[in-house]
Amino acid sequence: MWRYIKRVLIGKPLKTLDEGQTHLTKFKALAMLSSDAISSVAYGPEQITTVLVTLSAMAMWYSIPIAAIVLVLLLAITLSYQQIIHAYPSGGGAYVVATRNWGSNGGLIAGGSLLVDYMLTVAVSTTSGTEAITSAIPVLYPYSVPIAVIIVLLIMIMNLRGMSESANFLTIPVYFFVVMIFVMIAWGAYDIMSGHVHYQAPADYGSPVAGMTFVLFIRAFSAGSSSLTGVEAVSNAVPNFNKPKAKNAATTLAIMSGILAFFFIAIIFFGFYLGIVPNSKTTVLSQIGAAIFGGHGIGFYLLQLSTAMILTVAANTGFSAFPILSFNMAKDKYMPHAFMDRGDRLGYSNGIISLAIGAIILILIFHGKTNMLIPLYAVGVFVPFTLSQSGMIIHWFRERDGWWIGKAIINLVGAVISLCLVLALFWQHFGNVWPYLIIMPALMLMFHAIHRHYIKVAKQLRVAEKTKVQLHDYDGATVIVLVGNVTRVTRGAINYARSVGDYVIAMHVSFDENPGKEHKTANEFKAEFPDVRFVDIHSSYRSIAKPTLRFVDVIAKRAAARNYSTTVLVPQFIPKHPWQLALHNQTSVRLRTVLNSRQNIVVASYNYHLHE
Repeated sequence: MWRYIKRVLIGKPLKTLDEGQTHLTKFKALAMLSSDAISSVAYGPEQITTVLVTLSAMAMWYSIPIAAIVLVLLLAITLSYQQIIHAYPSGGGAYVVATRNWGSNGGLIAGGSLLVDYMLTVAVSTTSGTEAITSAIPVLYPYSVPIAVIIVLLIMIMNLRGMSESANFLTIPVYFFVVMIFVMIAWGAYDIMSGHVHYQAPADYGSPVAGMTFVLFIRAFSAGSSSLTGVEAVSNAVPNFNKPKAKNAATTLAIMSGILAFFFIAIIFFGFYLGIVPNSKTTVLSQIGAAIFGGHGIGFYLLQLSTAMILTVAANTGFSAFPILSFNMAKDKYMPHAFMDRGDRLGYSNGIISLAIGAIILILIFHGKTNMLIPLYAVGVFVPFTLSQSGMIIHWFRERDGWWIGKAIINLVGAVISLCLVLALFWQHFGNVWPYLIIMPALMLMFHAIHRHYIKVAKQLRVAEKTKVQLHDYDGATVIVLVGNVTRVTRGAINYARSVGDYVIAMHVSFDENPGKEHKTANEFKAEFPDVRFVDIHSSYRSIAKPTLRFVDVIAKRAAARNYSTTVLVPQFIPKHPWQLALHNQTSVRLRTVLNSRQNIVVASYNYHLHE
């Protein structure tokens, strides 16, 4: 049943040789990797004006120079990540750059920040999309959390089906939104030039505004920079592109950044020109659309629909980048090796599922209200920006190829602005970003603990070169068979034990509840196997595991003194249908778990398969 459901939801398994069919063209990659960045124009410009209007509507003109600085940062980040794509085409983005140039700790800070940030991306995007849905259909508002969780699960299933299929689906909402914003901008520009829309700004550009301070300017800039989240996703996913991978990825990044920059400055301009003031009921983008298309025109409703759709699927950027980043960190032994395994559809399924679980936990913890996490979300992006761009400066001074000085200057500008932004976020939004100071050290401890474990395992398992492996030679074998009742399973296990062991012991644990039954079991066993020693261990506390472990320890010690190996054979029957396992106790599983804690003891299972 489960296999059938899995095939329906995920699809048939793909051969490893089919991997090339899952790679992305630039058209599909733009849809799959840009949804987070491009959708941010729906709320990023509004973040700037929301801060400025706390002073006065006359301060709205400051949104234009703030937007210009944001675009300078976007240009520096884009050029920097294009360099990263060509210099480190294996993917991993900021994590790989910081690791190579700042060392493992720098890389872990960048990688850990992005891992958390991608979970926040999914949580924030799905809750934003849910808000758009519940705004259109208010009756659904009480079900916001379940709707957000369902959206996460649907996007997870879509990604488990493979990158190519998810990209096919994403082309509709992403390009629909892009077309609608282009139409709105063109329509608005025509209305302005033809005089149908008049200048309504509360104050002219450059007008002095009493009370305007540098602190407020920085606060507005840091709020608006949330529009740059998601730009790094392309550099993380380079291996997913068609060949030539680096060239196609760099081109896709340039197209995405160009669209983002054009939309961002256009929305800022229209908001200023039309005198749009943010309010709690209607978004700035919605107000601009109403002013250009008319509040009840088809264009306005299509714009609202496209905005809701792209905000809902913007979470897919996290699902595209998180698995690749997890793979790179697992390859370096800082995350479990399970993140390196490919699923049936050749995607890194464990990374996709882990991201979905993390995002759902965040949604449940914050009851679907994750907007307060946006400053933390921004810190998780700009810390890696700072590390990667400063790391590229080190890279160019080490490599010194081509126009390396100019490239280093570009990285320097991006690193300085990113660092200033991180400091501003901690300064202005400490109440929202302080969890980063707890989460990051905890992640660092986890990464290093995982790394130490893998290093120790490798050291203990490694076979040294030119060293002959010393194998222990035993004089005989002791086999302990655990017996519950005398059944066909017991008979098969005893016969197998006698075929491989020199000394066979049957061990049974009895309780106070039914002493007559225990005598009956002993008599039946002795009648069936008179030549096999039967030991009945009494347990007054109804525990099987502890008496078994004590007995095995004693026998293993005696066996070692005779230079015998010790094997514990755990008999069990296997039902025909998997669901029937729930109808039986799992004593054998518990016994194997506790016995595996002992060294120099072989734990084996004897399986008897039922036919009905």
